[in-house]
Amino acid sequence: MLAFETDCHIFSGCGFDAPGLHNFVFKPLFTVGGFEFNKPMLLALLSTGVVVWFFWAAFGRAKVVPGKLQMIGEAGYDFVRRGLVYDALGKKEGEKYVPFMVSLFFFVWIMNLWSIIPVASFPVTSIIAFPAGLALMVYVLWVFLTFKKHGFVGALKNITGYDKSLGWVLPLLMVIEFFSNLIIRPFTHAVRLFANMFAGHLLILMFTVASWYLLNGIGFVYAGASFVMTIVMTAFELFIQAVQAYVFVLLACNYVQGALAEHH
Repeated sequence: MLAFETDCHIFSGCGFDAPGLHNFVFKPLFTVGGFEFNKPMLLALLSTGVVVWFFWAAFGRAKVVPGKLQMIGEAGYDFVRRGLVYDALGKKEGEKYVPFMVSLFFFVWIMNLWSIIPVASFPVTSIIAFPAGLALMVYVLWVFLTFKKHGFVGALKNITGYDKSLGWVLPLLMVIEFFSNLIIRPFTHAVRLFANMFAGHLLILMFTVASWYLLNGIGFVYAGASFVMTIVMTAFELFIQAVQAYVFVLLACNYVQGALAEHH
């Protein structure tokens, strides 16, 4: 429910309808063969289209002297390549993973940005299924590279942190590392992005709805303060959206680096 869809205001005899989990549940836009397609799915699909269109438009006819769109595309591509992939994996090893990491960064960022786009007004990554799906892709890549690089026995040593110099604490450490790497790592990778976007959207909703609710009589003063907080939180959310995309890809790079690192 949007703030202006109710006539409820302070001092009018009705309570404050606080935002909650119901604001993250959407009715299907349409159903095909029992499959429900809702607003977050549409925004995720649009995010894919935006990313593909942008890089196609920027590099489809690349020129020696780049135009404005190509310059922006090169700056974004180079930011992920040098600032994330090369720093974690090195230039030689990391070059093959640049396209995947660039795509991942901009896809996550665009899905986050829908939160402050009028009409859309919803961050796709605040639905746990989307961060979980992306984290699963990174997880599968990490496991695949680990076994490919080190073989079966070497991969198990890598995953469990095997180091015979640890002596009697080694079995305990191996159990902890095993569960940490195979279960906790992908879980936290997804939840970190989800929780930040969920909380940020809920805060913006809270101040937006409160601004409308307080807009009555003397409450007008408080409504103004709440509206200012809405603007502040929206600006802060813009920063968080980019940071969360950065952190998600940074962790993905670190996981790949761990899979390719030589075990000692």
